[in-house]
Amino acid sequence: MNFWFFLNSGKCDAAFDMAMDEALLENVSQIGKPVLRFYGWTEPAATFGYFQKIAEVERATLLRPLVRRPTGGGVVPHDTDWTYSFVVPPAAEWYSLKAIESYRRIHEWIQNAFTKLKIGTELAPSCKKSEPGQCFIGHEKFDLLWNGKKIAGAAQRRNKSGLLIQGSVQPPPIKIARADFESAMRAVAREKLQIEWNEFLPDENMSARAKELARQKYSQKSYNQKR
Repeated sequence: MNFWFFLNSGKCDAAFDMAMDEALLENVSQIGKPVLRFYGWTEPAATFGYFQKIAEVERATLLRPLVRRPTGGGVVPHDTDWTYSFVVPPAAEWYSLKAIESYRRIHEWIQNAFTKLKIGTELAPSCKKSEPGQCFIGHEKFDLLWNGKKIAGAAQRRNKSGLLIQGSVQPPPIKIARADFESAMRAVAREKLQIEWNEFLPDENMSARAKELARQKYSQKSYNQKR
């Protein structure tokens, strides 16, 4: 059995949510194992892709605050969604995958978790055009669909520190607990990949770094409105 880490951060403000993902990416090489993180939101918010123009984003959603992600993609509304990140060190197999392959794999993982919960979903076989900048209107190839509607999308960033995948699941209108979904995600990895899970607790330095990034970067207009 190999082992990976999981971290459940609970509900945090939008700036800290993005900051902790970046702190994990910065440190994952030293951690040495992939980390699956689940987190939520203390208030409705929207995140948007690193390369998006703020004027486009402000037209696309009324949600505030708006926080620029460290990954690409479009505007993602956050309130009742199930948000996760998956951070991989350079030595792990996922790091060497092409972007389209890691995108497919993460959504196959989520699809198998829903199957375990007796909810049928499918991977989108092709793209469907959406309104500019909107992540959950239309879909990309390998997004996860329920009854033809996109319910899961993700964005990635790969650098010398590692691979960061940030994803959002907009759960279908079926009675299902988030905790059951998170348990199913871990169970699928255990059964299909022989992964054993250890809880990850950020140390004092990583926690301080996340707070610093939240304060000096992700909560600042100079960053969020820089293009």
